[in-house]
Order: sequence, then C-alpha cells, then structure tokens
Amino acid sequence: MSTKDFIEKDYYKVLGVPKDATEAEIKKAYRKLAREFHPDANKGNARAEERFKEISEANDVLGDPKKRKEYDEARALFGNGGFRPGPGAGGGSFNFDLSDLFGGQGQGQGAGGFGGGLGDVFGGLFNRGGTGATRTQPRRGQDVESEVTLSFTEAIEGATVPLRMSSQAPCKACSGTGDKNGTPRVCPTCVGTGQVARGSGGGFSLTDPCPDCKGRGLIAESPCEVCKGSGRAKSSRTMQVRIPAGVSDGQRIRLRGKGAPGERGGPAGDLYVVVHVKDHPVFGRKGDNLTVTVPVTYAEAALGGEIRVPTLGGPPVTLKLPAGTPNGRTMRARGKGAVRKDGTRGDLLVTVEVSVPRDLSGKARDALEAYREATAGEDPRAELFEAAKGA
Repeated sequence: MSTKDFIEKDYYKVLGVPKDATEAEIKKAYRKLAREFHPDANKGNARAEERFKEISEANDVLGDPKKRKEYDEARALFGNGGFRPGPGAGGGSFNFDLSDLFGGQGQGQGAGGFGGGLGDVFGGLFNRGGTGATRTQPRRGQDVESEVTLSFTEAIEGATVPLRMSSQAPCKACSGTGDKNGTPRVCPTCVGTGQVARGSGGGFSLTDPCPDCKGRGLIAESPCEVCKGSGRAKSSRTMQVRIPAGVSDGQRIRLRGKGAPGERGGPAGDLYVVVHVKDHPVFGRKGDNLTVTVPVTYAEAALGGEIRVPTLGGPPVTLKLPAGTPNGRTMRARGKGAVRKDGTRGDLLVTVEVSVPRDLSGKARDALEAYREATAGEDPRAELFEAAKGA
C-alpha cells in the first residue's frame, strides 16, 4: 500500500459503512461482502477477486482500532488526498515534502509542531520507522482468509479439520529471487527501496511503488520462466487447523503466522478462518448455553414427577418437574452447555412443552370426562375477561 493509496482510498465507502460505524457494524459489513465476493464463490471472475482484495484491505485497516485511528487522523489532516494548509498560509507556493513526515529525520518538534513527524501516525500501516530505513527490510507475507463448516457438535466440543489454502509464496524455481540464475540486481530507479517519489501538484511529493521493479527493489536480468520475474508463485497446501471448543456461527478465528510466507526472510502473514456451524435436529444455542425443548404429558405437568432429558454427547440427566408446571416453563441443567473460554461449561436450558394427544383410548377418554365434570365450576378465562373490562 502506497502513501497515496492510504490517503486517497475511502475504506468506509468500500465497506459501505458510515465513518462513525461501530466495530460490530464494520465486522458485519465485511463478512457480508466477503462471502459475496469470495474467490471460491466467484471462480474465474477477476472483478470479484479484485473487489475481495479491496474489501480485505479495508477491513484490515478499519477492523483494527489502532490502524483505524491512524487512518482517520491521516484523512483528517490530508482531506481528500491533498494537504490543506491552515489559515494564514498565504497565497504563494507552498512547498511541502512528505519525506519530512514519513521518514525524514527533519526538525523534530520544529515549527511544524508534529513532534516525531507523522511517521508515528503511519508507522503501523507502512512498517516504517522515523528514519525510513525499514523500507529495505524483509517483507511480511499477506494475510489469508478461508472458511470452514463444522457440525453442531464439533463447534461445541472443538475439532481439528483439514484446510486447503492457496496463497502467494516464494517461487521454488528461482528461490524467490525472480531470476532463473538466482542473481537479480538492485533496481537503479529506486536504488533498492521499491518506491519512487513523485510530485503531486501541490508542492509536495508522494511515494508510489517503483514502476520498473514493481516495488521489489530488485530486477531480474534473466526472468524466471515460472514466476515471470516476480519472485512469487501461487502455492497450495493443506493444513490441519485446530478449531477451539465453543466457537459460534460466523466467528472469525485468527491464526498468527499461518498465512502466506514472507519475502526475503520476512515473517508469514496471518490466517483468518470464518466458521460456519450446521444446525442440530434437537439442540439449539443461546450464548454459552444450549437449549432443548422436551415434551411432557398433561399428567406430568399437572401432578409433577421426574423426566429424563438428553444432553449433547453425554448421558441423559433427570430433572424434577414440580406439580402444576405450565407449558413453556424453562428449567436449567447446570454444566451441560457449551464450553466457555475459561474451560467451564454453560448450562442446558430445558423448555417444557405439554403434549396434547390426538387420539384417546376409551379408558383415557372416560378419565378426562370425569376430570371435566369435577372441574366444571372453574373458568380459567374469568380473570382475562375481568381485565379486559377494566382496561
């Protein structure tokens, strides 16, 4: 990412969120767009792939509170890509060199009043220190995002799943040099920095990737036939990824150092895994608690008793049903829910549903007729009508 990109790109517009969007709103917008434009769902669609890259880049900045703060400060300072001098700047030419801010050793806290310069503001995003010396250091690998679908039980208990990934890695044919002889030369245009400065019409300069070496700082005299001199080639690999217990549907897991390999000895990027969880025919989930609906007979609800309740992956539990239990009442079986981050478990929430039989035997019908006669003077709707009159 060049400084020009950082200043001019509107990442809020890319994700379709307002500038005051919360972290949750940003995450929700990113997930929706990532699913829509993911390369796996748009095979052969170059535009969708480019859009996915834009979305990922925007989320990398706005999804990180520190980077977002730096980005907002930079946008506020430079406006829509151009430095805006304050009142009293005068109408003459305004000479301003971004090297003073992005890596020059400048005046410290001189007249500009910026202390160590905006190197502190942009350092986290551009991996630059105050002197700009890190421009020639090894380059970190790209972050990679993938998706995995788990059964309900796997999500609750945790699972190790195979995950096939495709990413850019150092070309094996040329050992990442880009030159088939393994002897690239330093780019004379950028002198190995991978960047060139250009005027922006406002009296100051911006940096862009070097057009001759494409930002690598090196030029291959004899370009590798496999990677065409880029030093990078597409690589596929299958990893065994451990998904922790208790993950929920839509959760995004970060695995540090499991992304694309870096260049010139740089660290690997991170792997982000978006988890999808299948529904269970019996159990549901509410936070760290599992839910289940259990049918009971009218006699059990009215007279009380003990009922056996299934649990996920374990033996049934027995719950005591109080006499006069109403339909829809929820009871709790402690410690039979999902695994929490601290290793403890949530609860199993058991909702009672009174089962009304469709067919009755003669003996059962006679018993119910006798019960109706015994309770003929009772009207369960009397209070309802009284409340309706008084309203």
